[in-house]
Amino acid sequence: MAKPSKPELIAAVATAPGRGGIGVVRLSGPSLFVVAREIGGIDPKPRHAHFVSFAAADGSAIDQGLLLYFPAPNSFTGEDVLELQGHGGPVVMEMLLARCLELGARLAEPGEFTQRAFLNERLDLAQAEAVADLIEASSQAAARSAMRSLAGQFSNEVSAIRDHLIELRMLVEATLDFPEEELDFLESAQVFSRIERLRAQLDEVLERAEQGSLLRRGLSVVLVGPPNVGKSSLLNRLSGEERAIVTEHAGTTRDALRETIHLQGIPLNVIDTAGLRPTEDAIERIGIERTWREISRADVILRLTDARAKSSGAELAEIDDCLPVAAIRVLVCNKIDLCDQPATRREGDRHIEIDLSARTGEGVDLLRNELLRIVGWHAHGENVILARERHLASLRAARDHVASAAERADALELLAEELHLAHDALSAITGTFTADDLLGEIFSRFCIGK
Repeated sequence: MAKPSKPELIAAVATAPGRGGIGVVRLSGPSLFVVAREIGGIDPKPRHAHFVSFAAADGSAIDQGLLLYFPAPNSFTGEDVLELQGHGGPVVMEMLLARCLELGARLAEPGEFTQRAFLNERLDLAQAEAVADLIEASSQAAARSAMRSLAGQFSNEVSAIRDHLIELRMLVEATLDFPEEELDFLESAQVFSRIERLRAQLDEVLERAEQGSLLRRGLSVVLVGPPNVGKSSLLNRLSGEERAIVTEHAGTTRDALRETIHLQGIPLNVIDTAGLRPTEDAIERIGIERTWREISRADVILRLTDARAKSSGAELAEIDDCLPVAAIRVLVCNKIDLCDQPATRREGDRHIEIDLSARTGEGVDLLRNELLRIVGWHAHGENVILARERHLASLRAARDHVASAAERADALELLAEELHLAHDALSAITGTFTADDLLGEIFSRFCIGK
């Protein structure tokens, strides 16, 4: 996406919808002094908070607040930026924004301020995406990871690997003009051992990125089983709150109940469902239909049974055959407190089995640890990369091309091409090499005003 030669003046409300103590209208582009004079009656000083009355076209006051001017290139977008900070009522913000549009600004598209920051090289593409990730973070761990990416940690790691690739490409391509010396030269320069080290680096970064991807999207965990086996009790135990109604009467849960919990920062969307059984109750049938709909979208299915009367292998297999193939299954045998059994974890034929008591909490930590094991979570601490699917795809492609390059000692033209493709894959992460249509898709998912 090319940098516009004459960018238009854009404006948008930069604060969240609804009422608040403060609301902000942000403008970026040319002719800001005209707006500042007409609305605030001043020629603003750079980075100085001016207390002014914001004026309507007829001179009447819209609001009172602060006017701040950030001249290019040292602003968020790299252009001249004006911020009007007033009281955070939606009507006031609408009136102030309408006045800016009257003065020649146009309403900003979603993500257009951040897009301009990228086009003006204030941020690379990974940092720009981190802005949206920081806003949307659903846990403290995700917010910290997004902030590290915004500060450039992920981009710097990608750039360092890309620099090593460039050096390798230079060495390999330089030898193509001297075929009689090429292998001796590459071996003396340790090119093949450096390629192996590069592949190990990419594997390590990819593992941390896959962990960070879990922080972004979370995991869908569906509780499945017949009525009255303790699905709602287990949801309450995992969430730490009495979120679901628990009674001794079968069929109490009629609809899917969702609760988001966090395990070591990973958001788990735990869904309690209606018990699976034949029924003539019309409302319960609808609940069971919704249960199967949730099952079809699940990442992990927790199959609950009563530890006092475990289902036979044939019964379990019959239900398992109806579950989606891609979903991971865990058999949870609940109510061990009623039959004096210890909490245990076992390797079953088709799934892991965990004996626990949702009522007392005994064995629930075994289930929590199993969920972490299923998603491949490792405690990387502050090194987790809050990656998006496109980042993972680029890292995997780069890793695979580097792995292919290691096997091309007998065909240096192909080796050079594999390194070239790996270079392009990494460049797509930071936006050094990225198609315009991809940029449009990325920034269209941002909120307006950012």
